[in-house]
Amino acid sequence: MPVNVEIPVEKWSGAVRQITLGATAAEGGTRQHTVTIGGTNTLPFLGFEGQLPHRPQIAIEVRSSNPGEEWPEPLLSAWRAVLDDPGTWARAAEAAGADLIVLRLTGADNSGAPMTAVKARQVLRAVLGATGLPLIVLGPGQAELDNELLVAVAEEGVGERLVLGNCEDKNYRTIVAAALAHGHLVISRTPMDVNLAKQLTILIHDMGLPLERIVMDPTTGALGYGMEYGYSVMERLRLAALQGDSMTQQPMIVTPGEEAWRTKEARAGEGVPAVWGDWAQRALNWEALTAAALVESGADIIVLRHPETVARMKKMITELMAA
Repeated sequence: MPVNVEIPVEKWSGAVRQITLGATAAEGGTRQHTVTIGGTNTLPFLGFEGQLPHRPQIAIEVRSSNPGEEWPEPLLSAWRAVLDDPGTWARAAEAAGADLIVLRLTGADNSGAPMTAVKARQVLRAVLGATGLPLIVLGPGQAELDNELLVAVAEEGVGERLVLGNCEDKNYRTIVAAALAHGHLVISRTPMDVNLAKQLTILIHDMGLPLERIVMDPTTGALGYGMEYGYSVMERLRLAALQGDSMTQQPMIVTPGEEAWRTKEARAGEGVPAVWGDWAQRALNWEALTAAALVESGADIIVLRHPETVARMKKMITELMAA
């Protein structure tokens, strides 16, 4: 006889905070549309248990200067025609399927001269003029220079509802103050630890920035380089959020592109075992597998580098959302 089996359904008391990036002309900006993340009240892609109002978004990293030898050849070859012009690069990234642009300001321009606040303003304006996508702007990762450049970017981008990063434990006050003054969002970045992620969110919020303007980066490793630990931290953050912990309910952004393309497996084209296979395909697989796992762990934004990985991830996310 047929037996009716009731599938257990888990219900949660909390939800991920919903956050909107970018601003259209009607909202005081120039973006063609905004992007909203978060809002889910269930684990990733378990639509039968709750609401999944917004799919994970894909961002492509664009640099203010040509990365040169810092990037391996399979990655450089994908963007070679646009690497010297961040505006043209951003336009190409939009054509490649990006939902968001991540503009990473570097410590020097293409001539090797130091990056300045004036140059940062020019680069921002060029990228804003080249694409209508919402924009995330990251500093070079040097505390004093980050402060100088991101304050200038915040002033130049007033009205655009930019996302400024990265706010870290020892370097968040100036960036948060600039976001407060000019109506932007920030990224809070902490090293793979649930308590540290929660603490930095509290510190930023205590400065007066609404929680609806904080995106959390819990950081991660690449496939084979600590991704498992990063995955577990993201999973614990998401479980805490769904259980009602308000200070863990921020949407999460992660950078699998940056992490995957720095690994030996992605960078080495010679002197490796033959079983490693084709260099370009191996490198692409490293980025795609890292990104796929992090989407499953609850990432709301994944920052990628190669356009082929973007296509793979968009297909995967579409199929998971449909299921």
